[in-house]
Amino acid sequence: MSHRFISPRTASKQVLEAIVRIMGGANNIIVHGFNGIITQWSAGCENMYGWMRDEAVGKVVDDLLSTRFPEPIEEIHRQLRENNSWQGEITHRHKDGYDVDVASRSMVVTLSDGEAVIIQTNNDISDLKRAQSEVNAREAHLRSILATVPEAMIVIDEHGIVTSFSTAAEKLFGIQADDICGRNISNLMPNPDRDAHDDYIARYIRTGERRIIGYGRVVTGQRADGSKFPMELHVGETKANGERIFTGFVRDLTGRYKIEEDLRQAQKMEAVGQLTGGIAHDFNNLLTVISGNLEIIEAKLAEGPLSPLLREVQEAAGDGAKLTEQLLAFGRRQALNPTLADLGQLVSSFTDLLRRTLGENIDLKTVIIGSNHNVLVDSPQLQNALLNIALNARDAMPRGGSLTTEIKRVYLDADYAKMYPQVRTGNFVLISVTDTGVGMSDEVKEHAFEPFFTTKDVGSGTGLGLSMVYGFVKQSGGHLQLYSEVGRGTTIRIYLPWVPAAATKADIADTRSDSRDVLPGGTETVLVVEDDGRVRRVAVARLSSMGYKVIEASNAQSALEVLAEDQTIALLFTDIVMPGGMTGDELAKEARIVRSDLKILFTSGYAEPGLGGREFATPGSWLRKPYTAKDLAVRVRELLD
Repeated sequence: MSHRFISPRTASKQVLEAIVRIMGGANNIIVHGFNGIITQWSAGCENMYGWMRDEAVGKVVDDLLSTRFPEPIEEIHRQLRENNSWQGEITHRHKDGYDVDVASRSMVVTLSDGEAVIIQTNNDISDLKRAQSEVNAREAHLRSILATVPEAMIVIDEHGIVTSFSTAAEKLFGIQADDICGRNISNLMPNPDRDAHDDYIARYIRTGERRIIGYGRVVTGQRADGSKFPMELHVGETKANGERIFTGFVRDLTGRYKIEEDLRQAQKMEAVGQLTGGIAHDFNNLLTVISGNLEIIEAKLAEGPLSPLLREVQEAAGDGAKLTEQLLAFGRRQALNPTLADLGQLVSSFTDLLRRTLGENIDLKTVIIGSNHNVLVDSPQLQNALLNIALNARDAMPRGGSLTTEIKRVYLDADYAKMYPQVRTGNFVLISVTDTGVGMSDEVKEHAFEPFFTTKDVGSGTGLGLSMVYGFVKQSGGHLQLYSEVGRGTTIRIYLPWVPAAATKADIADTRSDSRDVLPGGTETVLVVEDDGRVRRVAVARLSSMGYKVIEASNAQSALEVLAEDQTIALLFTDIVMPGGMTGDELAKEARIVRSDLKILFTSGYAEPGLGGREFATPGSWLRKPYTAKDLAVRVRELLD
């Protein structure tokens, strides 16, 4: 509002009244003294506030209009006396009771008689304030969206300049909005996209050719630290004030790619596990024939020059059985005998053996955090797994180093499970084994758990150590992770489900035997069911030598026919996996319908009677191939007695 009509700053009352009459129709002018008493009230004020002139003149302006100032009235009066003017935004109350937002300007004028008055011009800015409030609300809403939207959102103009950068985008790219807004979006791209980006926008504006706009596309982003990552980009377009605005939504695909890679790796390991498990099953049948016949020969052969050769062959067959056991472990088809155990106590008691095995140049440390580290686990198998890890660590530290085992309870939450879909959430006991060795390259890590993969020299290892660990942990309901960097060592983490119970010690039976031991026998009738003729003949020969009457069958159907005809059969000794449409467990169910008192002993090259849901097999009612004559004799006698 111009106040050029007041010049100079002195005037008579008559002149001032004339000015208000002339200018007040279109302007909201109030004249009052420092005491606030109104002397002039323009027609514009009547329209603006609803108070007529005769209602306003003589009243105190701030009382009449319920004025709300942005600062104390004393401070405003001080500025008026010192500067002869003041301006700011105030709030008045209309006669009808609603607020009026006002842009006010006051000027001090000294009248000819020496009296100082204040001429106040007011403009109604209520509509402007409401509009500003709506804009501020929309901006706040937009800011809240930018701050909470899970996907990164970036807005750029048609020149590629970033105008808005969400909180998620700050986290994703590792750069603050203030540092990127006003700069070109190409700063978030690696080459060659960085150099070509401006041409992409120019070509689109010139030709309308769409490459990304309106479509989802997988591209590569670059963080502030220079690291690259895959991202899914969706770009929308709009126009404002004749210029294009592009909004991009960015989704980080790093986690999805990792999950997909883990899934592919799990599927590959599962396929290899099925293959190796099948090979081990068939190989165990062969070892059963070899070791069984060697036992029979050794028992009948007098001690002489051939005896050491026989024992050497038996030892070789035993080594073959250990290899198949490792293959079965990888394929998750080994026999487990899980018992309650405290991993802290178990590993501590195992430390002395590890120290002797690793040698003096390896500094062995065991750290146990907390207590009550109870799990259901096959203790000997776990110790075997830790021994394999330790031996690999020793080989990775030819000049010595340190091997640290840490045990603690952890909770795997939903966020962790999202990264590893095969993992369930819950409480686990973590065994973390860390060495200071040479570490692994990415290629070696990719194949580390595969059977027969090894970086050792020919003859120095079978490549089954870590694969056995992998299978054992998976079969135990756990989770396995490998962390390694070249030159920085390796950490293997084993997560086993925590059990809230007191640990108990499991006694491990020693089933090793000598072929010349006196074996328990009997005269009962035993039905042997085995599809492999050579394995069947070994079993028949062993049982016959123990005094049993033996009947044999090559499949389940023949066995049922024999059972129906011969009521003297006391025990059924059957393979679990057999062709012909009926497996060993199905045969057992049918046999018990006919003979509820029939004793049943299972055997399997998989060494796991629980395969495929065969939970009904009770402990002690099965044998793993290859088994010794003593194993067979003791187990049969236990069942019959």
